[in-house]
Amino acid sequence: MSWFIKTCTSSLGKKYIMAVSGLMLGGFLLVHAAGNSSIFWGRHAFLSYAEHLHSLGPLVPVAEIILLSVFLLHVITGISLYLQNLLARSNRYEVSKQAGGRTWGSRTMPYTGALILTFILLHLFNVRFTDQSIPVADNVSRVLTNPFYTLLYTAGMTVLALHISHGFWSLFQTMGINHPRYNALIRVAAYLVCGLIITVFLIIILLLISSSGYLA
Repeated sequence: MSWFIKTCTSSLGKKYIMAVSGLMLGGFLLVHAAGNSSIFWGRHAFLSYAEHLHSLGPLVPVAEIILLSVFLLHVITGISLYLQNLLARSNRYEVSKQAGGRTWGSRTMPYTGALILTFILLHLFNVRFTDQSIPVADNVSRVLTNPFYTLLYTAGMTVLALHISHGFWSLFQTMGINHPRYNALIRVAAYLVCGLIITVFLIIILLLISSSGYLA
């Protein structure tokens, strides 16, 4: 047990924790984007998707607890690594020179992470911790057709794109999947996955802006 704790608290162990938890959160985003894409087929399809989730009963809160645990683990480990790097200033520039070079995503990971946390709290406030007697389609339409929230959600998606674009790439590097022959392919794949997720969410926002009664 002491060996396991020591391994998990080491720099390498923390990077693996970040990679695995990030992979799980990325998987959730894919599933979430796929589920929310039911909006493209109209109100009935979206409500059917929501009802299907509710029909899972106790599995839903269990999944939420697991997701929250993974998210907190990711956040806490990320903060720990950030502070550790600040304390080791002499090594910061050496560590930051990853394979593939520095990108906006890698430079801003701590800051975009903090903004994403704020955005998630806002999203939960608007969708999860609200009057559940209101149909979810009406609630989503109410939020995303509000100009203030439209701007915030668009900004949130932009920040999320920047964060996970580097996150997916960093995941492969941490797992040792790194070779000059296919690094470019890995980076393109990371951008495509990131782009797919963000595009779905952005199209939903644009759809509701252009047609406020779409989910009516």
